[in-house]
Amino acid sequence: MDFQNKVVLITGATGGIGFEAAKEFASRGAKLSLVDLTKNNLDKLKKTLKLNNDKVLLVTADVSDEKQVKEYVSKTIDKFGTIDIFLNNAGVEGEVASIIETQKEDLDYVLDVNVKGAYYGLKYVLPVMYENKKGSIINTSSIAGFIGSLGMAPYVASKHALLGINKSAALESAPYNVRVNAICPGPVNNNMMRNIEIKVAPGAPDAVRDNFIKDIPFGKYARNIDIVNMILFLASDLSTYITGNEYRIDGGMAAK
Repeated sequence: MDFQNKVVLITGATGGIGFEAAKEFASRGAKLSLVDLTKNNLDKLKKTLKLNNDKVLLVTADVSDEKQVKEYVSKTIDKFGTIDIFLNNAGVEGEVASIIETQKEDLDYVLDVNVKGAYYGLKYVLPVMYENKKGSIINTSSIAGFIGSLGMAPYVASKHALLGINKSAALESAPYNVRVNAICPGPVNNNMMRNIEIKVAPGAPDAVRDNFIKDIPFGKYARNIDIVNMILFLASDLSTYITGNEYRIDGGMAAK
C-alpha cells in the first residue's frame, strides 16, 4: 500500500500501536503529524524512525483538553495543508478496581481521554475532510467495546462509548465521502498490557498474562504490527466502500 505524500495524523503516537503505525506509514511515504503528551517521547520516536523535518510534525498535547485538540489540528493544517488519514488512537487503561471501589478521579480520567479526547478529535478533523470530500478515520477501540471485564468498568464503558460515536460519525460523514471505522484489538504485546497485568496482580503479572492467553484461540497476544495491518487497510484505497464498521483483531476470541 502506497501512502506517498498522504498526511497522516496520529494521536497516542508514542505508544505501542501508535509507534508501529507511524513507522509503517512513514515507510510508505506518508507525511506524519504525531501527537502525544510528552515531548521527549516524541523526539525519541522521530530519531528512531529517522524522520525528516519536512515530513513530520511533533505536537505535544493532552487530547482531553478541547483547546489543545483544536490546536493540534490547526498546527497540522498549517504545516501540511490538509489531513488525509486520522488515527484517533490516544487512550489509557485506568486503574483496576471494582465499580464500588473506583475513585471519581480515575473514572473522569479514563472517560476524558478515551471518550472526550476521541470525540474532540473527530470534531476538529472532520471539517477538514468534509471540505476535501475525502478522508479515512480509524478510531482505536478494543474488544472491551463488546464485552465486560472485571475491575475495568471505566475502560470498558469508554470503549463501548467509542463504538457508538464511531457509528454516528460514519453516518454523518458518508455524504462527504469520508469513511469512519474502528479497530478493536484484543490483548496486544505492548506496554498497555504490561500495565494491566501488573495492576491486576502486582506480584504475579506472568500468571495474569497466561490467564489472558487461555482465552485466545491463537494462544498468544497480538503484535503491534497485527493491529497496524488493519489500520493500513482501512486507511488505504482498498477499503473505499467500508464505513461505520468495527473490526475485532483478537486472535479468534469472538468465535468462542
